[in-house]
Amino acid sequence: MEQHPRQMDGLFQALADPTRRAVLRRLGQGPASISELAKPFDMALPSFMKHIHLLEESGWIQTRKEGRVRTCAIEKKPFAVVQAWLSEQRDLWEGRTDRLEQFVTRTHGKGEPR
Repeated sequence: MEQHPRQMDGLFQALADPTRRAVLRRLGQGPASISELAKPFDMALPSFMKHIHLLEESGWIQTRKEGRVRTCAIEKKPFAVVQAWLSEQRDLWEGRTDRLEQFVTRTHGKGEPR
């Protein structure tokens, strides 16, 4: 995953904001128009659109315009990218904690002080 650090930075930056996480949560239920997505938030539409643009640029969502309505849909690929990175991190840290446990067990088993 480290071969694409800018992509990872963008994905996590997008998740750093509660408004964007809420938008993704809503889009998990299915596509929605910008106005529908913006409705629960107490902010001006231009401010909300900055969140939409960041989500789109980072790859979390895709937008399309049909007539006067812009609709957003969630993209699945970023979830796989983040999941793969988290799995790598989990494997790394589980290995480290396993080695620490083995070290402590060996050291304690030899009668040395804790």
